[in-house]
Amino acid sequence: MSDKNKPKIVVIVGPTASGKTSLSIEVAKQFNGEVISADSRQVYRGLDIGSGKVTEEEMDGVPHHLLDVADPKDVYNVTDFVRDGRTAIADILARGKLPIVAGGSFFYVDALLGRVSTPEVPPNQELRKTLEEKSTEELFALLEEQDPRRAADIDKDNPVRLIRALEIVEAIGSVPESTQEELYKAFIIGIDIEKEKLHENIHTRLYTRLEEGMIEEVEHLHENGLSYERLESLGLEYRYIAQFLQKKIGKEEMCEKIESESRKFAKRQMTWLKRDKSIRWFKKGEGNEVLTEIEKFL
Repeated sequence: MSDKNKPKIVVIVGPTASGKTSLSIEVAKQFNGEVISADSRQVYRGLDIGSGKVTEEEMDGVPHHLLDVADPKDVYNVTDFVRDGRTAIADILARGKLPIVAGGSFFYVDALLGRVSTPEVPPNQELRKTLEEKSTEELFALLEEQDPRRAADIDKDNPVRLIRALEIVEAIGSVPESTQEELYKAFIIGIDIEKEKLHENIHTRLYTRLEEGMIEEVEHLHENGLSYERLESLGLEYRYIAQFLQKKIGKEEMCEKIESESRKFAKRQMTWLKRDKSIRWFKKGEGNEVLTEIEKFL
């Protein structure tokens, strides 16, 4: 299919705490759009404060898709996301509206656009047993060596995801570049934010979420049957709050860990994004310029 015949969509990317959510809502209101969340944790019901899920008030009447679609006791993976995301895009387009994909799970975004395929690789129990004996640091080092592209966008402290990525590498060589044509004509906006401002946002966001009841959210999830092991596998805030609730670390260390790991995660996200030459970068706060460029694209 030639580019001119492909459906047009807008994609908004950027590091954690850069303002993707607010920009996506602004774009949606301006261009009769609906937002598809591309976040591997916001798909889960009950993961609200810790994942930074947009509130009803913040949505300001803009419909959002792929929020609260899975039970956190289940694993919702990239294959599920691609299936549901493409269904949502088709539905939005069929109603004459503009799909706007926004979020920080860039591997999910690339898979949704058709840039990478999502191979159906069956579990390799023998390999898993070998890998389970390694530390998360060793697993991440292996993945960096074998598939640096995937390593740039993975939670480096999540052994389940690291082992799965290495399992795919073992089966097919690496997370594959897609050989198929991209499905959409996408205008990809990157939010370029100064490092100091980003770090300030990460710090402010953490303490705002704590005031909003982030620790209590994790306590509630655990009381409702989510094991500490599962909570830790959900990454960042959930990992360190779960460790705090188990008295493995103190509150001060918990806050330090969340903040420092969020900074490192943002750095890895930028490593992933800077490789993509199709992204149109805009400085944080250049909302009017973004809207002008989207209008030209549409």
